[in-house]
Amino acid sequence: MTFKTTRRTALALAAGLFAAAAPSFASAQVKEIRIDWATYNPVSLVLKDQKLLEKEFEKDGITIRWVQSAGSNKALEFLNAGSIDFGSTAGAAALIGKINGNPIKSVYVYSRPEWTALVTKNDAVKTVADLKGKRVAVTRGTDPHIFLVRALAEAKLTEKDVKLVLLQHADGRLALERGDVEAWAGLDPIMAAAEVESGAKLFFRKPEANTWGILNVREEFATANPAIVKRVLAVYEQARKWSVANPKDLTKSLVDATKLPEAVIAKQLERTDLTHGPIGAAQAESIVAAGLALQEAGVLKPETDVKATVAALIDGQYLSK
Repeated sequence: MTFKTTRRTALALAAGLFAAAAPSFASAQVKEIRIDWATYNPVSLVLKDQKLLEKEFEKDGITIRWVQSAGSNKALEFLNAGSIDFGSTAGAAALIGKINGNPIKSVYVYSRPEWTALVTKNDAVKTVADLKGKRVAVTRGTDPHIFLVRALAEAKLTEKDVKLVLLQHADGRLALERGDVEAWAGLDPIMAAAEVESGAKLFFRKPEANTWGILNVREEFATANPAIVKRVLAVYEQARKWSVANPKDLTKSLVDATKLPEAVIAKQLERTDLTHGPIGAAQAESIVAAGLALQEAGVLKPETDVKATVAALIDGQYLSK
């Protein structure tokens, strides 16, 4: 073997070793994982309260930074800005984010909730058709907004037939209770609080039109650190299973975080299914249905390939069933 051949062989081996080590090297550079918590994501509270991610990553010298998301729209803003690495949204909200260029992957299911419905305290509002010409509070870019659009479409109405009042979820409840709006596209646990504490009525419910509670990750982060994503989801699974096995303790976590009465949290949890984790076909089907409904309602452009976008959004490789 000549010197040149030996040198080429050595370089090739070195290149191969470097390539094999690249993902570990990328992961080793992570000093902080930024992840959200949200009152609409009960499992995130368990993770935060029990410091499960801190325990998982302390040996690596990686710190955990928690950021509260007040709604899917805020989580998507944070993800798009690179302010967080993992964010909690509804599945349909993640789809709209993806369509609008938000570089995310949906990698986990933290719940299957009925977390949104149309809410009123106005005796004149009994059906969706009654909303014509009335003021409706909503948080744009969230599952309640998407739910409202779909409900209006079923009643042969569009957003143009109502007067949207754009508010964050908690402010939507306040607007309803002050009489500033006739209806509100609600979100738990704030919606449950309005029911229990002020007698608000859910005048339109459709559980199957609520899309799944989805954990998203920034694509750039996932590509550079697949091993870390897998570890985060493994810990999420621990917290989810613990939540299912310990409903009283889960209730306490939510009460402590929200400062809401136990009766309110009980109402939220009775319509929140936490028995899922891996993401896949069922979530894709639900999100596609929401996307096609939004397209039919004119919210999404006709040329949008909803099915292809959902296929590019959902990535189940990080947590096997």
